[in-house]
Amino acid sequence: MQFSYKDLLTVTFTLFAIIDIIGSIPILISIKNKAGGIRELRVTVIAGVLMILFLFMGGPILDILGLDVKSFAVAGSIVIFILGLEMVLGVEFFKSDDDVKAATIVPLAFPLIAGSGTLTTIMSLKANYQIQVILAAIVINLLIIYIVLKSLNGVSRLLGPSGLTAIRKFFGVILLAISVKIFATNAAGLIH
Repeated sequence: MQFSYKDLLTVTFTLFAIIDIIGSIPILISIKNKAGGIRELRVTVIAGVLMILFLFMGGPILDILGLDVKSFAVAGSIVIFILGLEMVLGVEFFKSDDDVKAATIVPLAFPLIAGSGTLTTIMSLKANYQIQVILAAIVINLLIIYIVLKSLNGVSRLLGPSGLTAIRKFFGVILLAISVKIFATNAAGLIH
């Protein structure tokens, strides 16, 4: 199968929407202010290692649990759908740790950037796209994450509160559409 730039754009945009680094700017700024700074490169590398590790090791983990990628993709599509609803409606379904003072590298890299939604999405995307495309999309998103982390204050001032809300809702609608597509593509294969 040939490397598709259209697929790369789709996967990159999907991961960008689910990671929601722009929507996380208010949380990131709060953590940066209370913790006295963020180690941008370290956070990005840890998040990247988690995503790439899950891209390659997610399959064997599913095998141990007796699941296939299509089943995981359907389950992942439901999680992505809920995350999309959360972004559009402004309701928090997945609760996070509110103790900002306890925030370190791992809470930033794992729950915020490479959280369950991101890891589920990576596994779900494996059902429809080549590994090389997903890997390239992860690297592109890591570059975006690093740039956003380096320029938190400027991005926040540029978008303003209403801009951040509008972008979050826009990506929420995109996630809803993506989740429906992943569900429709994989659900039929599960019924025997």
